[in-house]
Amino acid sequence: MPHGDRGRRVHLDTAGLGRMPAAARAQLTEWTRHEDRHGPYEVDEHVHHVVRPELDARLAALLGAPAGDTVLTTGAADAFAALVPRLPLGPGDRIWTTPYEGVANLTVLTALRDRARCRLEVVPLRPDGDLDLEWMAAHIDDDVALVSVVHVPAGCGIVTPVEDIGRILAPHRCLYAVDASYAVGQLPVHAGRIGCQLLTGDAWRFLCGPESVGFAYAAPELRQALAPDGTGSLVPPEGASVVALNAALAVHEDAVPVGGLAAVLRAAVEETPGAELIAPGRVQSGIVTFRHAEMPAGPLRRALAARGVIVGKTVAQETPLYSPERGVTATVRVSVHHDNSAWDAARFAEALREALAGRGHHAVPTAVRAAAAAPAAVAASGGAVVAAPVAGLRAVSAGSAAGAGAAGDVPAVRVPRPRHTAGRRHLALVSAPAPDGTA
Repeated sequence: MPHGDRGRRVHLDTAGLGRMPAAARAQLTEWTRHEDRHGPYEVDEHVHHVVRPELDARLAALLGAPAGDTVLTTGAADAFAALVPRLPLGPGDRIWTTPYEGVANLTVLTALRDRARCRLEVVPLRPDGDLDLEWMAAHIDDDVALVSVVHVPAGCGIVTPVEDIGRILAPHRCLYAVDASYAVGQLPVHAGRIGCQLLTGDAWRFLCGPESVGFAYAAPELRQALAPDGTGSLVPPEGASVVALNAALAVHEDAVPVGGLAAVLRAAVEETPGAELIAPGRVQSGIVTFRHAEMPAGPLRRALAARGVIVGKTVAQETPLYSPERGVTATVRVSVHHDNSAWDAARFAEALREALAGRGHHAVPTAVRAAAAAPAAVAASGGAVVAAPVAGLRAVSAGSAAGAGAAGDVPAVRVPRPRHTAGRRHLALVSAPAPDGTA
């Protein structure tokens, strides 16, 4: 690569915070200054009369949703937390989630289970890490009231087949919720083809909009279930951030994905001695996560940053049903976007070699490798794959001799509570108190 380019910083953390386009940044700056000088009312009028009609149309087109069925929120997790607990579930109802569910949504689901006294079950994985769709098709019935699925998890790049799941659920009465926070902007997301009733997303990741802005698609069936208030409990963002999101979506409409860059990044990791990809499933996205046997994720992220390559880091508790049981405590997360180039991927590979120079003499410990080899299984008996346990959840057998669909109790672990820290929209994890009051 040209010598002069080595000083250029490479941003490979779009999953954490996308780089805002110049046009969106300019709008954010201009209208923030306008509000400071003239007060919020002129900005609110501009947003209401000029910006929102354009933004609502762009958002509906982006999500494949009917006009009028999308709402702005302060974030995907906030929308999920405001709407899902109000669903009229009760004893006898069942909620399905997956081992890839994020901690924020999982906390909401466990609280809903406790309030409604219903059952919360985890859909099992196939040995390759994909969700077991055959199990879902065999066990879906009208007791299942809610199914919550993450399109792309925070902790790895697997792509969940949300449209296939939608076709399985369509004949039944359940509501289907999809968290598209790490998918929208890098993958096609079409609520109509997915067949979901709730779809949530964040603007500041692959859409490269401002922080603290998100959105939700709420189908008529969901709004009816939430009657009489519908989606009225959502707190909408205001002012300059809404203008900036509209500008970011205007640029995104012309964006062309750079295919193959994530594959180049994965290849660079696989060629690195001592590194291990965390890549369950058959279909991967533009998110690449890995760990190294001799350098923890935090120091490795900082070493790459010192060489001008900005990447992210994930911790196990972000996906508490998947990562902890597989011995994965923290990983480096690399994520590409439309404006990344082949040069960026090459610079990452070079910086990774430099950061790990002299390391890589030890492989990932045998016990950890064994846990990672079959990412779907926490316990197996008689061919049954059992999903990871969490407090009060029921792990569902993938086909036991005692009868398909039977649910059994699993060991209890504590689910961390999400907490937003000042200035950034990421999760700091705080362990929930134990029943005896100990930490």
